[in-house]
Amino acid sequence: MKNKKKNLKEMIALGSKTARGGFSNERDIAKKFESWKNDADAQEWLVLMGYIISEIDKVEAEIVHGYKTDLQVKITIYLKKAISSENLSIKLVSNPTGFNQVDKRWVDKYVEMWEIPDDVVSLLKMFTGETKPPSTLKLKDTRKMFFTEMDKVSQDKVINFFSKNKILVVSDILKGRDIMPAEWMLVALNINNKMHWVLKSINKVMNIFGTGDVRFTKKGNLKIGKIGMQRKGGDNGRPTANMLQFKINPVELFEN
Repeated sequence: MKNKKKNLKEMIALGSKTARGGFSNERDIAKKFESWKNDADAQEWLVLMGYIISEIDKVEAEIVHGYKTDLQVKITIYLKKAISSENLSIKLVSNPTGFNQVDKRWVDKYVEMWEIPDDVVSLLKMFTGETKPPSTLKLKDTRKMFFTEMDKVSQDKVINFFSKNKILVVSDILKGRDIMPAEWMLVALNINNKMHWVLKSINKVMNIFGTGDVRFTKKGNLKIGKIGMQRKGGDNGRPTANMLQFKINPVELFEN
């Protein structure tokens, strides 16, 4: 365990920048962008996005809700008299080994997005507990059915669907396809009261988290590359516990 922690610290030291002023939420990041003239972090972010600092006239940042984009940054360029927008997905992390929810919906919503066939829909609903599994089966949890508790034919159907539609699934849960899809992901990690950050284009993010095969975990959930899919759970037993959710560990971006 000590070696793992040591490697993690070395990874972060190599793959990140230490924030000058520190920040703890989206509003702090918005303020840094709007103070870009005097904020070294914001200047580095703008350069990574392809801007030349000396050509910038004005930077505005607006917090967004209900989309993959958490923060929209508008940059006005002197000479071109043009305004361009950059959409950022923000991940604020305090636990380097923890996971962050990136998407959560009822199974039927994913059916609309991905045209999931009926037989796979039935399996997903038993997996989340939205449909109760047969009472005759001996299950670890009678409220739901883990994929590893299903027969081989059913398992193959799930694996085949997500393998065939992997690119679409990864894109929808990380980037989105609404009116404000994410174009960048900014991960801020607080370790020993020091804030580290990494900024990558969403295409790079999708490549990183989408790399790897589709497989079942030892716990009976599904893994799509580095993206985990599981029953939401919790919610004090309310029906929303039976939603499907996707999770990532944002710290993976530091390693890459």
